[in-house]
Parts: sequence; structure tokens; C-alpha cells
Amino acid sequence: MPDEPGALHRAAEIVKRYGGNINRIQYDRRIDRNTVFFEGLASNSAFGKIREELIRIGYLQTSLQPAGFLKFYVYLTHRSGALFEFLDHLTLAGANITFLDFDDRGRRPERLGVSLNVENPGLIDTLLNRLKSRYRLEILEYDPRGEKLDDTVFYVRLAERLRAYIGDTEDAFLMRFLQDINHIAQELSKLGKDPVQVFESILKVGETLNLTSGPGFYAEVQRVMVSEKIELFCFQPPCGGNIYLFDTPEETVMIDTGYGIYYPDLVKMFGHYGLKAPGRLRRIYITHADADHCGAAGYFPARAYLNRETLKVAGETNRAYGSTHQECILEEVYTKMINLFSKYFPPTNYELFPELPGSSGKSDVFKKLGRSEKSGESKNSENSENSEVPEKFERVEKRGVFPVIGRFKIGELEFEALAGLGGHMHGEVFYLCPKEGLLFPEDALINFGSLSPERTEYNALAAFLMTSVNVDSELARKERKALFDLISELEGQPGAGKKCLICCGHGSISMLENGKLVPYGSSESYFARG
Repeated sequence: MPDEPGALHRAAEIVKRYGGNINRIQYDRRIDRNTVFFEGLASNSAFGKIREELIRIGYLQTSLQPAGFLKFYVYLTHRSGALFEFLDHLTLAGANITFLDFDDRGRRPERLGVSLNVENPGLIDTLLNRLKSRYRLEILEYDPRGEKLDDTVFYVRLAERLRAYIGDTEDAFLMRFLQDINHIAQELSKLGKDPVQVFESILKVGETLNLTSGPGFYAEVQRVMVSEKIELFCFQPPCGGNIYLFDTPEETVMIDTGYGIYYPDLVKMFGHYGLKAPGRLRRIYITHADADHCGAAGYFPARAYLNRETLKVAGETNRAYGSTHQECILEEVYTKMINLFSKYFPPTNYELFPELPGSSGKSDVFKKLGRSEKSGESKNSENSENSEVPEKFERVEKRGVFPVIGRFKIGELEFEALAGLGGHMHGEVFYLCPKEGLLFPEDALINFGSLSPERTEYNALAAFLMTSVNVDSELARKERKALFDLISELEGQPGAGKKCLICCGHGSISMLENGKLVPYGSSESYFARG
């Protein structure tokens, strides 16, 4: 839209004329003085007419083709009409003037400084040839790809930078994505955050994931012999959650998968450690639906085991689904963004743990613990009205405050699947081997002190863009305390004789000492480049 009085009013009048209702508008001259985001509702016929009117007056942006940038000096004869004639050439080329500098009392009274954005980069050469035949020129910068465009076309520049992380995509898709991340900037601006920093943080997420995949991939690796025949591997990728693999004589079993973008790198790394995944990988156990914990599940040829609610969260593309913050736009858009950047591919071959009684809203029938429901059901259960277990269901077995929703074995190790309270995410599941004292609490417990500065910096991006990585911070605090109580209870049992190993969602495998998480053992570094 033109940066002039009445421009917004003119657009709003068109929407009003055809009975449309604007439900969101965002304009910030500090970011891009010619771009306004509108969201609204209208009937199909009215929508078409509104669109036609906005296109007719040149308001509606329908593509994101990069504009070229040109900066030069042109030497003009100091006479009446010289500047007017020069500007005619720029207008014919569809060039947008972003800078002019001329003063006849200066040291070079015949020289005019010009900066241009040209929406059709193919016309730059035509313009230059036309100007060269008529004027003396000094080209200062020539950028047909638009990498040096100024902020008069901020969103066009942003779109080109995003393409580097999500690949070539249709303009319509990219424009919807820009609308979504603009919504994040709008919300965070209300909280006093700089919108430009918001966009830079979003780009930093994509940049970091791309730079740390392929040749840039690395990981910290811990190895623990949990029995004579079973070894546990903890892999910390450059970004995101930990990946755990149990190597047994019969099979390899995984708990959480990391980002989808890392899948080729993970396969190479597993091979380096003789794990022969994905060939020997038979089962994957998912803790929750975040992209850094189940985003690679669909790439592995193994059956995944997860909570029905986790499957719903993945399907809704909103990590706040099922929580008290379900309507939070920050959570919803962040989910879309991280799924896109990280090549999210949730499980398609899966079994579901039994639902808690009453969780579907359909029935109070208690389902036998340990029985998984087969995948491939066509029906969709309704939303859970309460992520906590109703107290009236006294027959629900619990480990501490956490309901036991399933049991399984990895080699001779016996595990329980515990339903979390939903502090970090609705539908979360913890995995516990009581006998060996192995606990997988996903992101409910993280050893932040063991994270490298690079991992800490990356994790801070999510906290900045969503204000919190927990969908219910108060519930997350209660959950953390309940897990610490559970650990103390396990270690205090007669005959326990050893510390509980806490396999955190991020950071080192740890132990609890004096109320703090302390890394267990040592780790080694793996680098894709050898």
C-alpha cells in the first residue's frame, strides 16, 4: 500500500462496501512502510469482489518475486527539465526510488545519487542500457537478486531468506507463512519485544537447523551398560531433544527421534556406533509431539508407540492443543514454523497406549492396562476436557501421581508408560524402569547446566518466540516436583542400592543430588566430518 494519508482508510472502505469484516490488521512502519496485513471474513462472492478491487488499485500483493537493487551516480546537465526526463526512464522501468541525493551548491553539482528497487529484476539491464546511452553513470552496487534491498521491501527480502530454509515453494504458501509469522511479531510487540528481533529469531531457527545438518552435524554421546546384555546410548544432536537407543541382542529400541531434518545424519551416526539402525530398529517410544522429539519418527521403518493425545497434538499442528493455552497464537504459529524448518514427519505406523478412563468424553469404561490399541482406526476421539486423571477412578494404577497407562519390555528390562500431567505438553508420556532406576521424563526435567552454549542459545529462541516452552507453567512446576518425589521414592526403596538415572529431554543423563541434576559419567563427541 502507498505510504500516504488515507491509504488504510481506502482499503477498509472496500472491505466494508462488500460486507467484509476485518478481524486482524497489522502495520508497523518501522518494519515495512508499504506492507499491511489484513485478515477478515466475507462471503465467497464478496471475497472475490474485494480481491478484484484491491488488485485494481494496486494494493493486493499476489507474488513475492525478489526485486533487484541498483545504486549509482548519474551526471545530469544542469538545466530545466533534466531531472524530469531522467525520472521518466525510471518510471518506465517500474523502479521504486529509495534514495536521491542532489544539491547544486555541493562539490559535484552535476551528480545525482540514486538508489532503486526494481520489482522485475529482468528490467535492470534494460534500464541500465537505456541510461548508459544517454548519461554518464557510475555504478556503485548492482544486485539483481535483491540481497541488498533496503527495508522498503522488508517482507520480500524476508521471503527470499526463508526460501533458503524451506526450499522453493509457491508464492501463495510463502505469503500465508509470512502472514503467520507476522502474527507472532504483532503479539510479541504487545509485550514490548522488537519486531525485527522476532523476525531475526525466526530466521535464526531455520539457519541453525540447516547449518547443523549434513556436514555440520555433530552430537554428544553417552554410553551406559544398564545390564550385561543391554547398552543405552544417549545422543544429543546440535539442536533439539535427546535421542535414546537401547542396543539389545535381539533388536534396537528408540525413545524419541530428534528432528526430521537430522534423519540422514542420525542413520550415519548410528552406523558409526555399530547400531545398524534403521535395520535392527523395531520399536520407537514417543514422549510427546514436539518436532524435536518425534519429528523423525515417520522416516524410520519401525512401529511407534505413543499416547492418543500426542497423536492429536501432532495432527492439529499446534503444540498447545489440549491445554489451557490452546488458543495462543504464539504456540500455534511456532509449531507451524518449526515443523516446516525441521522437516517434521510424525509417525504413521503406530500403536496407541490405552486412554485414561473418561479422557475421551465418551465413556467411563476402564481399559485394561498394558493393552495397546492398533493403528489405522478411522474414528477420531473427541477433545479431552481434562488432562489430569479424575480422582474418582480409583482403579487407575499410579506411580506416584502419574497414572500407569502401559507396560512393555526392552530385553529383560520392564518398563512402565506413565501419563504426565500436561505441564510441558498435553499427552506427554514418561517411561520408567523401576527395577533398574531408569527414568525418561522428556522435557519435564532438563539438565540445563550440561548444555553447550550453542544448544543453550538455540533453545532460547523457542522461549523468546513463545514466551515459555511449557504450555502450562504452573502445572510444569508441580510435575517437576512430583518427578523429584518419585525419584526419591525409588531410591529410598529397600534394596534399591543405586541412584536413579534420569534420561533428560535435553542435556546429559543425570542423577539427583541435593535437589539438583548432576551429569552421570562422561560423554564423547561425534562429528559428521569425522
